[in-house]
Amino acid sequence: MKAIRLILSACLLGLTACQAAFAETGVTDTSITLGMSVPLTGPASAHGQELKAVIGNYFEQVNKSGGVNGRKLQLTVLDDAYDPEKAVANTTTLIETNKVFALLGYYGSTALTDAMNKAFGPAKVPMIGGISGAMSLRQPPAGNPNNRYMFIQRASYADEAEAIGTQLATLGLKNIAVFYQNDGFGKAGLEGLTTALKKHNLTPSATASVERNSTDIGKAVEVIAKAAPQAVVMVTLFKPTAAMVKALRKANQSPMFMVLSPVGADQLTQELGADARGIGISQVMPYPWNDTLPIAKEYQHFIGKQGTYSYMSMEGFIIAKLAVEAIRKAGAKDLTREKLVTALESINQDFGGYRIAFSPSNHAGSQFVQLTVIGAGGKLIK
Repeated sequence: MKAIRLILSACLLGLTACQAAFAETGVTDTSITLGMSVPLTGPASAHGQELKAVIGNYFEQVNKSGGVNGRKLQLTVLDDAYDPEKAVANTTTLIETNKVFALLGYYGSTALTDAMNKAFGPAKVPMIGGISGAMSLRQPPAGNPNNRYMFIQRASYADEAEAIGTQLATLGLKNIAVFYQNDGFGKAGLEGLTTALKKHNLTPSATASVERNSTDIGKAVEVIAKAAPQAVVMVTLFKPTAAMVKALRKANQSPMFMVLSPVGADQLTQELGADARGIGISQVMPYPWNDTLPIAKEYQHFIGKQGTYSYMSMEGFIIAKLAVEAIRKAGAKDLTREKLVTALESINQDFGGYRIAFSPSNHAGSQFVQLTVIGAGGKLIK
């Protein structure tokens, strides 16, 4: 009998070891750990704080209802201060030290691209959603194996720039200058706008740049003011954008100003006050104040009557919904990163008026773009 007990104990130990060996990193019987690196400090901290809050709160709501397939979602968030090197280092930490199952919701083109190629791509850890329109994140997985683990839920900067370029050309404007951030975000926007204008036999009349995390725009103002443009398209965040608007108006120039979605309308209005009125912004998410669109109504209910609506928190809300849906589709039994990739590649779903569609050959889920204008009191008008 003693020998039998020893044999049974050995078998049980072996079975436990086998189960542990097959358990995916970041997954237990009761929990799934997800990771996120966003700017909680620095020039883009307002965006990072919004993303952290809305995604974290959405996961808490899901957990109160039993989690996903019986597992609670745990979110680990690290601060990268809008620095791509820190984003890459944070990604390595999240994967190797925090042992996350998957990643989501990063902010910034260079941060996402570098993290994909240097960290989560080689580690084969899926990234669900991110705040970037860079084309580098939208290449077919066959072209770059790291892209297999990147699933982006928004339109590209090229899509945004084309909508802006088409609008300006339709209005008959020909003297169009571009002010861009000297990084992956800014260069992608510049390229997209140049391509869009070319379709109308136009080229930018002037281009000038500003360095990341800087408002030193003296030389850029000189270049753009010299062209006396009818319109200025700014592929920058809110601080250099506001500085350029103020500088050109001080130089007695009043061009039409257009900006891309990452600028942050709320932050731009805070910087400019009444001077923000009339600035056009391309948007890649549904209008958060829509009282008829199902996804907007669900978002408003989630935020609550005392909360503040914004495009950034709307995007975080949609990323969180996408992550939950993908994990649910990946199944309750033997959840793995590869099963999550397969589940994401099968998503072609209307999230209440905003469709996200992926496939094995396409990890860019949307081309939705809508133009808005800052109206009186900072209210966005579509």
